[in-house]
Amino acid sequence: MTTDLPAQPAMALIGAGTIGTAWAVVFAAAGMTVRLFDADAARLPAALDMARARLRDLAAFGLVDDAPEAAMARIAPTADLAAALVGADHVQESIPEDMEMKRDLLARIADIAAEGCTIASSTSFIEPSRLFDHVAGRARCLVLHPGNPPFLIRVVEVVPATFTAPETIARAEALMTRAAMAPIRVNKEVEGFVFNRLQGALLREAYCLVRDGVTTATDIDRIVRDGLGIRLAVTGPFENADLNAPGGIEGHARRMGPSYARLGAERGQNDPWTPDLVAKVATERRAALPMDQRAARAAWRDRAVMTLLRARRDVLD
Repeated sequence: MTTDLPAQPAMALIGAGTIGTAWAVVFAAAGMTVRLFDADAARLPAALDMARARLRDLAAFGLVDDAPEAAMARIAPTADLAAALVGADHVQESIPEDMEMKRDLLARIADIAAEGCTIASSTSFIEPSRLFDHVAGRARCLVLHPGNPPFLIRVVEVVPATFTAPETIARAEALMTRAAMAPIRVNKEVEGFVFNRLQGALLREAYCLVRDGVTTATDIDRIVRDGLGIRLAVTGPFENADLNAPGGIEGHARRMGPSYARLGAERGQNDPWTPDLVAKVATERRAALPMDQRAARAAWRDRAVMTLLRARRDVLD
């Protein structure tokens, strides 16, 4: 398989539900041709209506370059799987999260799709080695898990199996970049990957706090929306800690690590921030941002938050 992409890649999207239709928006807006397949032909008109509405919204906010109808012209619906796969450079499966159903469909896809076509699943939790171990030409297979909806949440997790060829990974990352997505490499197969593990950690604690009578679901939503969410929309958790604490990420770990360890132990989790782990994170942070640039970056962060707050005021007030 070559890592080169054609000028206008042909995408076969399998499943016209919420995620499959959102992928159609992403790829069509990026100038790619799309065949949108669903075994239930009755679902396709609603999927096209949804795609058109999303493209119009994106255009109204200046988030796409093409006119909505120009992008829609690139989306061809079909209830014929073989027709969807003819000439496809990439297949993105997005049917419901049922492993046996996915395994059966992915095997059928692999038997029909051309040899040079990459095959990916949008699964949120299932490792690729469990999805693709039985399919023909499994070296071209991997998981590409998007945030939801991908036309707004522009990260996509690139999750190879041990049998996924390096050129498949490179091609998938190049394709996602071409589609204005931000590919995030997941180096080790774990259930739920990275996005859902981080999201799940927050949800688990949120449910526990409601269960224990500490606060309400409404106030947890408020503290995330108006507190954590504002900060983390600009910087991730490691950069945020690095900018906020004297001494950077290492100073933060010295001061806060023992307290966070106690909170984890309270939930039966024993994962302390060991010195070697903190040093590993600190090495990444200093490569990204030298210590003498932290003050300037913190000022940039504050201005970015101000911009978000102004936008929220305009939208929510």
